[in-house]
Amino acid sequence: MVFSEKQRRTLTWWRPGSPDRARQAIICDGAVRSGKTLCTGLSFFCWAMSSFQDRNFALCGRTIQSVRRNLLAELTPLLAGMGFRCEEKVSRHVLQVRLGGRSNTFYLFGGKDESSAALIQGITLAGALLDEVALMPRSFVEQTAARCSVTGSRLWFSCNPESPAHWFYQEWVQKAEEKNALRIHFTMEDNPGLSAQVRARYASTFQGAFYRRFVLGEWVAAEGLVYDFFNESLVQERPEGPFERWYISVDYGTSNPTSMGLWGRQKGVWYRVSEYYYDARAARRQKTDEEYADELAALAGGRPVRAVVADPSAASFCETLRRRGWRVKKADNQVLSGIRLTARLLKSGRVVICKGCEDAIREFGLYRWDDRCLGQDQVRKEHDHAMDEIRYFAATVAGKEDWGGVFAGCVERGRF
Repeated sequence: MVFSEKQRRTLTWWRPGSPDRARQAIICDGAVRSGKTLCTGLSFFCWAMSSFQDRNFALCGRTIQSVRRNLLAELTPLLAGMGFRCEEKVSRHVLQVRLGGRSNTFYLFGGKDESSAALIQGITLAGALLDEVALMPRSFVEQTAARCSVTGSRLWFSCNPESPAHWFYQEWVQKAEEKNALRIHFTMEDNPGLSAQVRARYASTFQGAFYRRFVLGEWVAAEGLVYDFFNESLVQERPEGPFERWYISVDYGTSNPTSMGLWGRQKGVWYRVSEYYYDARAARRQKTDEEYADELAALAGGRPVRAVVADPSAASFCETLRRRGWRVKKADNQVLSGIRLTARLLKSGRVVICKGCEDAIREFGLYRWDDRCLGQDQVRKEHDHAMDEIRYFAATVAGKEDWGGVFAGCVERGRF
């Protein structure tokens, strides 16, 4: 394998003779597909196995599944080729690693929410690697750092950028020198294995703040329109000819608007061919679940709809639909990853909004990031009903069927 200068520095910073050897931690942040995760992982295992015997270490990701997928799936074969013997005890979330006469234990942890900090309490660690650290709660990261109490222990962080108000950027990236941490900032150009063609594909995948973060590697705030690329030129006439499949997506509201979209697939493209939108507050009359179920049936128009994709929080409405014989599919309601996926599908032409979907088109021009929320990305809870329903469909149906290529590796890492 050929490594760039930054990748080589990541691999060797802890070795004797390195000018960085006295550092207590390393922070590798920057663009996706820049090679930082692979190099951080290789370096971590080489350091641990050359420095310790019969010690415990932590491999942390947002979830244990993401540790296996993003880190171990690629690392384990490489380590085996270098003479490491790795035996994973899946049910116990433990990886036993042997090299020569040395053996160490690596525990897998997921840091997805505030309750995760309790999972790592009590263990004594000689070191920890935290992949996707910007997606983990501060309490989990601080608890992990506190568990590294063995003499000579070190911390290893890798992440894609988030908002500059994010706690990890404020407390670790900005204070790297104060914490005696080595910060190495990566761009796609720091990965020699990434061709210009692949870099161009990634550049076309993201937009707005996500482009600056994941392609340029910048810590920037999300601001302005969420779908700032969307305009009337992306709105098409409904195509002629038969459709292969039909779905309906729903964002259900009582006093808030209810939005429904009818989706048809033709030649690999999903078209939002028609919609229903009702604002109870503007109409000064709320509708019942039964009335909304009637409207959904009218929108379907006798077509063979495979399923209704709905937010599971609309429990009573979903039950009404089931009683009427509709198949109801639980929507994937992860907001940020869903927004990124929706943008990718719209830009690639895999999802198309048809003329006549006026309320959806209107909301695309109004749906904005909330610049009042510091430290995290949030959208304004207004003009978001068709936007939520379209996102449900993208994340639950269109994105699952059209999964692959450049985007598949970015979803989990992008909090998707």
